[in-house]
Amino acid sequence: MTAPVLLITGASSGIGAATARLAAREGFSLVLAARSRHRLHALADSLGGTAATPLTVACDVQDWEQVAALPAHAEKAFGRLDAVFANAGVFAPTSFLHGTGSPEQWREMVLTNVYGTALVARATLPALARSRGHLVLTGSVAGRVTVPGQLYSATKWAVTAMAQSIRAEAVDTGIRVTLLQPGLVNSGERAPERGADPALDPDDVARAVLFALSQPDSVDVSELVLRPTGQHPHR
Repeated sequence: MTAPVLLITGASSGIGAATARLAAREGFSLVLAARSRHRLHALADSLGGTAATPLTVACDVQDWEQVAALPAHAEKAFGRLDAVFANAGVFAPTSFLHGTGSPEQWREMVLTNVYGTALVARATLPALARSRGHLVLTGSVAGRVTVPGQLYSATKWAVTAMAQSIRAEAVDTGIRVTLLQPGLVNSGERAPERGADPALDPDDVARAVLFALSQPDSVDVSELVLRPTGQHPHR
């Protein structure tokens, strides 16, 4: 059987890189996309166990032309596209009342987390319809609870709604849609007041992604919520 082909955005670090490493061990053929070409090449060179050498594609998910080309890159390299992990995202502390974070940071976060995720879905869903494939989106526990002053939370609420909307639109296509909602992850920046809070390892989240992808075609894992033990239920 041909190895399943998985495209990961935001693949160069954190959850994306951890998922790439685990998927490689599970025998996936990989298309790794991120803005940093150097970090992608370093990751690809470190991987073993894949059915084929990973394809790396420098891509900013805010750029439609770059995103639109991803399915063609995958199909040219591997003949198909079976799964997409729309994972690229950024975080910056914010406050609506106190003006925390620059307007440029706010814009970058909205465009990456919401617009970029939407572009990845739009670009890849036709290929996933052909393969009756699987779309996984990185949301957050922050996209299901009220976090005071956090624009990041609002962007992840948008991803929650997006996943539900895509699932409804694709219901007759055979495409499965999984919304992944991790709690605090020990990867990248976090809000200063959460410096001592328990956190998941990126590998913990990667295992959840592979769990969803490993289910039979008849099973659609619609949502996965995972928190580190001890995380407050409203954070």
